[in-house]
Amino acid sequence: MTQSISERDAGAALPRATIRRTGLRSPVVTRLVSAVLVLWSVVTLSFIAVQLAPGDIVSMLIGQQLSTPAIVAAVKQEWGLDAPLYLQYLRYVWRVLHGDFGRSYVLNTDVAPLVLGQLGPTLALTAAAFVVAFVFAVGLATLTAGRRWSSRIASGIELVVTSTPSFWLGILLLFVFSFTLKWFPVAGDRGFASIVLPALSLGLAQGAIVGRVLRKGIERALDEPYALTVRSWGVGEFALRVRHALRHAALPAVTLTGWLFGSLLSGAVITEQVFGRPGIGQVIVDAVVSKDTPVILAIAMLSAAIYVALSTAVDLLYLLLDPRLRDRHVRH
Repeated sequence: MTQSISERDAGAALPRATIRRTGLRSPVVTRLVSAVLVLWSVVTLSFIAVQLAPGDIVSMLIGQQLSTPAIVAAVKQEWGLDAPLYLQYLRYVWRVLHGDFGRSYVLNTDVAPLVLGQLGPTLALTAAAFVVAFVFAVGLATLTAGRRWSSRIASGIELVVTSTPSFWLGILLLFVFSFTLKWFPVAGDRGFASIVLPALSLGLAQGAIVGRVLRKGIERALDEPYALTVRSWGVGEFALRVRHALRHAALPAVTLTGWLFGSLLSGAVITEQVFGRPGIGQVIVDAVVSKDTPVILAIAMLSAAIYVALSTAVDLLYLLLDPRLRDRHVRH
């Protein structure tokens, strides 16, 4: 019997729906598995690095006390250091899976509250620097793309800013705007004014990198046939750049978002030291100097988790913005 049109349409729609679901599900599963592997690798490498670092954890725990074999044995047993390294590693991974990061060797307190209590100021600085990087990149790229001399000047500015270490830029900003002009406080965390200079010193360099990518994308978009069509409609040059070219150029820049936030988060550690801000930076420095293994591993795990979560979200967002990637994945 000849199959009706509706039956044929239903039969064709089912594979298409299945392909659509597969096109989204398969990349999601792949990226989630990759995220888990990255987190596991971070924990493993951090554990190995701490063990290979110079210094003796037991001597640090004993401190100024008289060191005797009995005291050394008691300290090792108390902190689980008498077990083989592989067993210490497995125990640590098991505790992390249950949300337990152990206790600080130096402060003798739970690591999770210690780290999370200092995470807020660091995330606030990172978010402010992200806004600076975004505004700097979008503004400079939109205004100078496709304009010969403006583009060259912008490229020179981006090169200088990118080549300047964030801590040196922070010192320069302090000298000009805090010590000389006295517009902003020198150190501390006292409201909006105290976060302006740290955010600028941290965000400008990263924004310059994203801006270069974004400007190239806008220039390519302005050469596309649709740009000529939009101009024929009487749309102004600025509106063309903001409403049309910027949207098409944003796709390559979106892939840098995860890297950008991760770079800002790691750079915040040094910036906090320069500007005397509270945050996770001082905790990291103290933990590394004293070889406080639980704190070091917890911070490494937390930083990696934030970076992986953002990178995974950006990858999935890119799949939603560009359906061609889903179709390519389905074909393969």
